[in-house]
Formats: sequence, structure tokens, C-alpha cells
Amino acid sequence: MRKVLYILGQMSDDDIEWMIANGTARRLAPGEPLIREGQQPDALYIVLEGALAVSSGAGEIARLGAGEIIGEISFVDTRPPVASVAAAQPATLLALDRQRLYAKLDRDPWFAARFYRAVSVFLADRLRNTVNQLGYGQAGQHGAATEYQGELDISVLDNVHLAGARFDRMLKQFVG
Repeated sequence: MRKVLYILGQMSDDDIEWMIANGTARRLAPGEPLIREGQQPDALYIVLEGALAVSSGAGEIARLGAGEIIGEISFVDTRPPVASVAAAQPATLLALDRQRLYAKLDRDPWFAARFYRAVSVFLADRLRNTVNQLGYGQAGQHGAATEYQGELDISVLDNVHLAGARFDRMLKQFVG
């Protein structure tokens, strides 16, 4: 659920309304693929309910649930994904068409600034967690300023209540 807090907490209410108005619900049955390794996804996805499995040649590497964002790295750097994603159980996602989202980012610099900041903060948090999992930067090693694994950035905490309310609006619109 953390990803959606980063993204929706940085966006404005108007941004969320645009996402709801321009997104579509995508429902997946268990085993149905969403993203294939090496093939550019056609959308950026927010998991509204259900679970998805991320896999590579080594097998399943992660499970993603409600509130997760999928396809953000390929959206930002335009390279094809290095893993596949399929429904692990029935799932409902909000799909934001890549071309429509790129057009919005080109037309609306304030939306673009909020969107890219949100993605940057989220990816920085993911990188910190990955580094911690690999054994670097253990808590206490770098002094009092070191964050503990799983701790939310203060800029995210300031907007958690907004992000939660915005995610609830998406759920009501697309899940029922």
C-alpha cells in the first residue's frame, strides 16, 4: 500500500480527478498476464484490489497487492520491463494509458512536476529499502539520521490522510 501513499499524497485533488476520468478499470483472472518481460506496457497501473505476482527467469520474485503501482519504471525510463506480472488472484486495476498520460504531462507542467516528484520519492524509498535488504546501511551504522526500514518519509506522512482518501475515491469509482 506504500506506493499509492507516495504517489497520491503528492498529487492534487484535480490530478486525482483527471486520473479517475481518464483511467479505465482492468480486471484480471488468476494467471492472466498484465506485463510481459521485454514488452513495453501500454499503461501505468494502480492495483485497486487483488494480488499480482512478479516473476523473472528465476521464478516469482514479489507479490503486489492493493495500492501498488505497476509499470512506473518502464514509464519513466521507457525501457522494457525486466520482469513479468500476472494476476495471482482476481484483481482490479486502474489503467492509465501511457500515451494519454504522456500527453497530460506535456500539456500540464504543474501536473508533471507533482507526478515526477511523487515517482522520484517513491523510487528513492524503494532503492533505500533494497540497499537495506542487501545489508548496507544497517540501522545505527550512519548515525541518528538513518531511517529504519519500513519508515515513511516525513513528506509522505504529511499527506497520508489525503492519499488514503484519494485511494478510497478510486476504489468507489472502479470497484464499487
